Amino acid sequence: MFFHMVLERNMQLHPRYFGPHLHEKLTTKLVKDVEGTCSGKHGFVVAVTKVESIGKGLIREGTGFVTFPVKYQCVVFRPFRGEILEAVVTLVNKMGFFAEAGPVNIFVSNHLIPDDMEFQSGDIPNYTTSDGSVKIQKDSEVRLKIIGVRVDAAEIFCIGTIKDDFLGRN
Repeated sequence: MFFHMVLERNMQLHPRYFGPHLHEKLTTKLVKDVEGTCSGKHGFVVAVTKVESIGKGLIREGTGFVTFPVKYQCVVFRPFRGEILEAVVTLVNKMGFFAEAGPVNIFVSNHLIPDDMEFQSGDIPNYTTSDGSVKIQKDSEVRLKIIGVRVDAAEIFCIGTIKDDFLGRN
């Protein structure tokens, strides 16, 4: 799920960037430092949409660096239990398969794959239905349901299933 949030961050800036383009330098540094990162509390920061405010800087003794409190709006992505996602399969083995939905890695165990699908080893490992109509292999797009979410400080990992109605290969 995507959310639009207001977050805060303290940004340190070297004195060589002080001048008429200070706000542009802080905004550029914020986008570079924040976009694409993951915080366990909020999720993956997809994009910074607006810098709301830049507070008064505080000079750090001995270094000359200045710390600015920056308040900004951003789009974050955080998956939840029960959510349906479209994902791309990255790895298939006899234990199940791994898929990616944006920055999130999802594992689907072979116990959470429909009973009529069997693992086929070979040049291209895959899960195939008994009649051969559906095949899940690397780079296949699948629709899956999140049944478990583990949040670490810098990563979110999910467990998914394709055993429900309307889930599986598109």
